[in-house]
Amino acid sequence: MSIYRVIDKLEGYVREGTWLPFGHRILSEERLVEYIEKMRSTLPEEVGRAKVIATNKDRVIRDAQEKAQQIVSQAVNQQAELVDQTDIMRQARTTADVVLREAEEKALRIRAGADAYAGQVLADLEQRLAMALGSVKKGQEALVPRSAQPVADAAAKSKRLAFDAQQEPAKLDAVEATP
Repeated sequence: MSIYRVIDKLEGYVREGTWLPFGHRILSEERLVEYIEKMRSTLPEEVGRAKVIATNKDRVIRDAQEKAQQIVSQAVNQQAELVDQTDIMRQARTTADVVLREAEEKALRIRAGADAYAGQVLADLEQRLAMALGSVKKGQEALVPRSAQPVADAAAKSKRLAFDAQQEPAKLDAVEATP
């Protein structure tokens, strides 16, 4: 029987007791002693359970506090790692941007240098070709006999005079036909 049932029976017995004037009741001493003995016999069992619960409560609370401390420590460590990773990512992006920008600038400088070099090579080639062409013309002139040159000039002059002569009668006819 539990302690609570014994207390409930004791309370019921007290309420059923005979009333006397001035708010007193008559109760049997034997019956009261019987309820007290039942309480004593039940009490050690209940007290034992309470001690176990109290002991376990302290251990459970201690375990819960230790676990809570571990969770907090883990959370702090994870937060620190995340912050470090975020800083590392930010630094990596900044470094990557700098490296990319430097690479683009270097590529532009190399391209400009290559274009300038190609222009210089082409100008030098043009100059050499012009010199070679001049040498070829001088060589051709050297191969043409000097006496043939005046004859060729004279032939060209006579052709021009003959052409002009053909053109003059047509001009005279045109002048005479005008009133």
